[in-house]
Amino acid sequence: MAKKKRRIHYRQGAEVDAMREAGHLAAAILQETAKLVAPGVSTAEVDLAAAEMMKARGCRSAFLGYRNFPGHICISLNEEVVHGIGNPKRLIAEGDLVKIDVGIVTNDGWVGDNAMTVPAGKVSAEATRLMFGTEECLEIAIRHAYAGRRLAELCQAVEDGATDFGYTVVREMVGHGVGRDLHEEPQVPNYWDRFTMGSGPKLAPGMILAVEPMINAGVPEIRILSDNWTVVTEDSRLSAHFEHTVLITEGEPEILTPRPRLIEKSAVEGLKMTA
Repeated sequence: MAKKKRRIHYRQGAEVDAMREAGHLAAAILQETAKLVAPGVSTAEVDLAAAEMMKARGCRSAFLGYRNFPGHICISLNEEVVHGIGNPKRLIAEGDLVKIDVGIVTNDGWVGDNAMTVPAGKVSAEATRLMFGTEECLEIAIRHAYAGRRLAELCQAVEDGATDFGYTVVREMVGHGVGRDLHEEPQVPNYWDRFTMGSGPKLAPGMILAVEPMINAGVPEIRILSDNWTVVTEDSRLSAHFEHTVLITEGEPEILTPRPRLIEKSAVEGLKMTA
């Protein structure tokens, strides 16, 4: 029997309201969790604190137990791209680049998913520019999230933006639709190959996408550590990750996980970069 093709969901009315609530909740927890990042704090402390925030707000982790993932959030340092696991022996150090990915499930069963990369203390110019560039790629992608346009345009915009900064995108890890399940159709890669992938579906009102650029300072290749979860860059150079859950509407795209921008352009202008 042929494998049944998964369909794209188009949310309306009360469903959109529920996803908006889930997204705002996930955004609030992400921002509060990010404030805990500091030199000397263990990644396990941050993970457990996020779990307490979820409990206090009446939701649960979308990640804990998903395919046996052991953490409440993903917390990844420096060359770790995504899916890092909180560890009481892993202390955050001055200058670390810390990726925090928070996914929650409301009592009604709706998922909110978002991520950001934050500095621990004073970080290098290279790290600051990478954070800015990755967040910029996310915003560029969202500017393509209009009904009637092709998903391919949004995805290609991420890689084009990364290339303009001199960076590369991780191809093996992708964004995705989100709603009742953490991972729904369509997949949202951070690149597009028209020869093998066609033009992709048209964006339409009611689609909800988790758009999440994962950008490397060096080569695009990755590998997975012995814990079978943590993804790292092949060349051990820095990586950054930003994510928003975005609703396609009849007009402007709506960010369901709103938060202030981390780094403004003025902060990176004039930075002296090392070779």
